[in-house]
Amino acid sequence: MNALARRLGIVAWPAFVVAGVIEMFVFAFVEPASLHGLGGGELELSATAVYSIAFFVFWALVAAACLAALKLACSAEEINRAGREGPAA
Repeated sequence: MNALARRLGIVAWPAFVVAGVIEMFVFAFVEPASLHGLGGGELELSATAVYSIAFFVFWALVAAACLAALKLACSAEEINRAGREGPAA
């Protein structure tokens, strides 16, 4: 398995699981039909669409946090080696 695929799995899988937990928690207390857009009008989306969009937003946010944590966990040697070898390393 190459390093990029491994890192993708390290970031994407925990982000997926946590996004699912956040989704369950948020929508246990929020009814999608009660949500309004930025202009104050009702969202003209089905409940399923709201759940889906929210899940992908949560997943992206948690993935960004996981990616930041992965980058912060790198040692100086790993960062310097990646700089010499290029982005594919």
